Amino acid sequence: MRETDRSGRPGLARPRPERGTPPAGVPVPRPRRALHPGAWWLWALALGTAATRTTNPLLLALLITVSGYVVAVRRPHTPWARSYGAFVKLAAAVLVLRLAFAIVLGSPIPGTHILFTLPEVLLPDWAQGIRLGGRVTAEGLAFALYDALRLAALLICVGAANALASPSRLLKSLPGALYELGVAVVVALTFAPHLIADVRRLRAARRLRGRPDKGVRGLVQVGLPVLEGALERSVSLAAAMDARGYGRTAEVPTAVRRTTAALTLGGLLGVCAGTYGLLTAAGGSYGLPVLLAGLASALAGLWLGGRRSVRTRYRPDPWDTRAWLVSASGAAVAALLILAGSLDPGSLDPGVVPLEPPTLPLWPAAAVLLGLLPAFVTPAPEAARDPRKEPTT
Repeated sequence: MRETDRSGRPGLARPRPERGTPPAGVPVPRPRRALHPGAWWLWALALGTAATRTTNPLLLALLITVSGYVVAVRRPHTPWARSYGAFVKLAAAVLVLRLAFAIVLGSPIPGTHILFTLPEVLLPDWAQGIRLGGRVTAEGLAFALYDALRLAALLICVGAANALASPSRLLKSLPGALYELGVAVVVALTFAPHLIADVRRLRAARRLRGRPDKGVRGLVQVGLPVLEGALERSVSLAAAMDARGYGRTAEVPTAVRRTTAALTLGGLLGVCAGTYGLLTAAGGSYGLPVLLAGLASALAGLWLGGRRSVRTRYRPDPWDTRAWLVSASGAAVAALLILAGSLDPGSLDPGVVPLEPPTLPLWPAAAVLLGLLPAFVTPAPEAARDPRKEPTT
């Protein structure tokens, strides 16, 4: 197309800027860099470690609330981030099953507050120690609830890590020595998000066609396409990995390989021995030095093992100040609850005999609130783009 200039002579048409692009001279804002995925996992695992140190239902409920709030305000708008709801449902199923087992199979906790009595089934002599039915006490149910709530909090913390950290970016951040293992772990972790996305997509398609998507019939008719899609995705993944040269290794001298194996195995044994020493009263003197020496040896083995990897990284995620703050907040929660368990174990593990309502210890609860720091120091997720809306100038 030709147009006239100011003098009236024909000339070439000026290129028009595309819709949605800023005018010339206006600086384009740089996209915000997301948080390192390893920081999210360290934060979530630290909260899970704190959950394993207590059976106080109030503290466990506070831990679940803290992780849920961070997920609510910082979860990205991606398909794999929707797996948090599945982990919450799994935690609720754990609670229900644990209480059901305590009701049907009984509880080893003696109790005097009888709630109801079920018909007891007589078992043969070889099944001694197992009881079906009988008295159901409030003490036994309270013990089962406290124990199940701890496992549920751990599952929800793992679900928070799955919803906040990108699996592909986490794989890029692993050291070269753990690349093959990391691929297997990441593929396993992405199975649940992809499965949930496929189930939701197929159920929505069946509802649009007027077909049932609930019940046994709907589950069977949805499950077969989901299984077929998982198999096709695995074949495509294998072909893509083979096309990109997955599994290639560099030539490393024999002495380096043997040194790497010795350092790695020795470091792992040192970590196990040091951890055992810290957990026992007799090994308090040698536990920490052996643990630190084992960690140093294992890290040296991983560094040497990374020389076999010939892969490169494109735009690696930096471990910045925000990552340090997020991981430190989770580590502080775990460390303070471990300290509280050694100073005042009764507040973190309330007894059920005699049956008393649990109390909320103040400074351990304040320590749990430190886990809210990622909600304020990390960037908000980008808004989901609606493909039906066109960008405006």
